[in-house]
Amino acid sequence: MDKKKVGIIGAGVSGLAACKHIIDKGFNPIVFEAEPDIGGVWAHTLASTRLQASADAYRFSDFPWPVDLTDDMYPRHDKVLEYVKAYANQFDLVKCIRFNSRVVGIEYVGVDEEEMAVWDTWAGNGEAFGDGKKGEWHITVEDLKQGLGVTEVFQVDFVILCIGLYSGTPNIPDFPTKEGPEIFKGQVIHSMDYSNMADDMAFQFIKGKRVAVIGSGKSAFDIAAECARANGTEHPCTMVCRTKHWLINDSKIFGIDLSYFYLNRFSELLIHKPGQSFLASLLPTFLSPLRWAISKIVETYFKNNIPLEKHGMVPEYNFGHAMSSCQIARLPEGFYNRVEEGSIVLKKSESFTFCQEGVVLNGGDESIKSDLVIFATGFRGEQKLRNIFVSPWLQKLLAGSSNTTASLYRECIHPRIPQLAIIGYSSSLTDMYVSERMSNWVAHFLAGGFKLPRIRKLEAEIQQWEEYKRRYNGKDFRSSCVSAVNIWYNDMLCQDMGQNPRRKKSLIAEWFEPYGPADYANM
Repeated sequence: MDKKKVGIIGAGVSGLAACKHIIDKGFNPIVFEAEPDIGGVWAHTLASTRLQASADAYRFSDFPWPVDLTDDMYPRHDKVLEYVKAYANQFDLVKCIRFNSRVVGIEYVGVDEEEMAVWDTWAGNGEAFGDGKKGEWHITVEDLKQGLGVTEVFQVDFVILCIGLYSGTPNIPDFPTKEGPEIFKGQVIHSMDYSNMADDMAFQFIKGKRVAVIGSGKSAFDIAAECARANGTEHPCTMVCRTKHWLINDSKIFGIDLSYFYLNRFSELLIHKPGQSFLASLLPTFLSPLRWAISKIVETYFKNNIPLEKHGMVPEYNFGHAMSSCQIARLPEGFYNRVEEGSIVLKKSESFTFCQEGVVLNGGDESIKSDLVIFATGFRGEQKLRNIFVSPWLQKLLAGSSNTTASLYRECIHPRIPQLAIIGYSSSLTDMYVSERMSNWVAHFLAGGFKLPRIRKLEAEIQQWEEYKRRYNGKDFRSSCVSAVNIWYNDMLCQDMGQNPRRKKSLIAEWFEPYGPADYANM
């Protein structure tokens, strides 16, 4: 086989998985990483961050955790980073990585955009490396060791983007003139800036300050908890929330892991799955009362065990929606104890602006005096992904619109962008799990294991997945979460690769045991 050149952008979890599986197929990929080390988001995270899923769910399929985690199934971020580095060392991946190499643009050359626009098969023939018309990607890389502006262009036959959605381009709200951060006398930073600080530096940075944290996701809760530990009731941390989410204190109810309710084949019988036949879709319709009942049981359990109602933090959406849209997370330890003692103050507000002394809630209803405001408002992952393309046409193709999801077949291939895959855009409750399955699929594709259907077919399947996401994820459909149908999704990948999608040892286990990474080892 002619050894084609494969470029991977990013050496986080997704990039390392892609590198490993592609090496297994006989390729010698080159990985570009802007940082001086591997790990992605795990290399820059809050001091208190722990795994949100248990370690047996957050692992590579063919590399068990090398330590006994029976007493710590939710290890700290430094232990996770050690595990990721051990994976890279085990499979000798570091030799493929160019560190301090920031990709500033990628450009497809050799085939013009007018020709690509009328193709009826992906890349001209449905194969990974196209139809032999010498289309290739040029990757412009800035050498951060040499200094700004020192670049080199690399030519590769296939690009795998593994740049993630949770870093790089912070999401900062827009404000009317003279109502934004510019009029505030204190400091304003994003959670990304805070996470990039060393642990002791971060502690000293917030120590003795009146901090307002804007946001209601996992990072907002973690930062508020860290501020409470640093300042106590002397300088309470105010957390300004607009949307309330299901942050829970345990992954079990009545001693039964939630995965038995949501992450096995039986649970997927309750879901209208994309591409399902009409007759098969009747079953989840008939079983919808059961799905509703499960959600209510879980919600009642957590409302009885966490003082959500007391503090006005009960979400307006059900628990099933939280699972299907990846909006579930673990509470920092003792969070509501901090609320009870007064070191964390929860404020619900639909909007806010700045004043000289702090932030103003709901158009003037209340002001919060602050020395420091931290935006825990997430990232604009789509913008980061889009901006890596030199061509405005490709940028527009990838961006889609605010009313559609990203058009990705099998959640990683755009029907009109040749010789390129995106891994890590679609998420699950354990992103390592879904990213590695994608990596495995892409590696088989590169090795000639299968061809893609015609573009018309690709687009029809993408539309089916979009309809599923709209149905179950509501206004959060663009999050591209596949957790509630993870097994269904993996079945499709297995079938493409010619692998048996049934991975359990018995019929009962097949239907009622949760699926996880270890089920897909050695594929």
